[in-house]
Amino acid sequence: MTWILVRKLLRDVLKPLILVALLLGLYQLLWCKITARILGEMAPFFNQLAGLGGMNQHDLEQQVFKGPGQVIRSLIGGERLSLDHATDMLSIGYVHPVIELMFCVWAIGRAASAIAGEVDRGTMELLLAQPLARFKLILAHFIVDLVTIPVLCLSLWAGTCLGTYLNPIQVVDAPELKLPDVTYSLQVGPLKYSVQAPIQMEKETEEQKQARLHVALLDFLPALPLAGGLIFAVSGYTMFLSALGRFRMRVLMVAIGVTVVQFLINLLGQMWDFAAYLRPFTIFYYYQPQQTILGQGSCVTLAEWNGGQPLCSVPMLAVLLAVGFLGYGLALWTFNRRDLPAPL
Repeated sequence: MTWILVRKLLRDVLKPLILVALLLGLYQLLWCKITARILGEMAPFFNQLAGLGGMNQHDLEQQVFKGPGQVIRSLIGGERLSLDHATDMLSIGYVHPVIELMFCVWAIGRAASAIAGEVDRGTMELLLAQPLARFKLILAHFIVDLVTIPVLCLSLWAGTCLGTYLNPIQVVDAPELKLPDVTYSLQVGPLKYSVQAPIQMEKETEEQKQARLHVALLDFLPALPLAGGLIFAVSGYTMFLSALGRFRMRVLMVAIGVTVVQFLINLLGQMWDFAAYLRPFTIFYYYQPQQTILGQGSCVTLAEWNGGQPLCSVPMLAVLLAVGFLGYGLALWTFNRRDLPAPL
């Protein structure tokens, strides 16, 4: 009976699954196009512009993302990124708010309909009238998550692979901009001399350019479990709310509110120190796929609780999976103990 229910649930979510997977893949395809345009056409010009001001690429980024621009910098991954490197730019597509929104919409929408949706429609009594234990209903939804979440994660990587193939990065020659001269004043006794020297920009070698624009697609694979962990975590606590509720719309509103609050706390905590200590209480703090893509490890250090110094290493994926399993466990416990209301 459980497998019959699983097949029925998979048939119900097949069309939405295909739609969301296509959207995730197409967005990565679009982001690869944006990356190729920025690194191929805009980055050389901005490098010339930085040289006019006697700055390097890092100094220019600090000026661009100063003040209100800090919000954008936090959304795309903070200061760990080098925006003139192809891998760093492509990794932004895995943390972009649009991608996280699609993750959460899928997880919340499906989990909210799992129990509260059936109760709201009056079909839960008909379902449980079959020889089906309540725990098997929760188990069926858990199996559906095990099937659908990997499909969504692989669609991200497939979009990145296809996007890098269709949009190779071709660097165009930036216009030659005249660099200002620098005047040095020397004084030896009563004599003064003025010496003018042009600013010399360090030219990039061909090897450095190839290393900067190289994209190792296999480096993106370790980020996929984190994406799946985020979906599973949101699905888990939404499933618990669904087991508590009677009306699907109310469950949706509460789950969306909880998720938005966590997102805002994590965002504000990256910009202001007074809110940083709250970040580890959000699931988005443990979703840092860029860190794994760039080879910086798969753990967080909880430095926000230790004055900016590493406190301990906590695996991000373990926390996300723990939240998901805890949500499913609480949903099972709640659903087994609650009375089903009579359909209205």
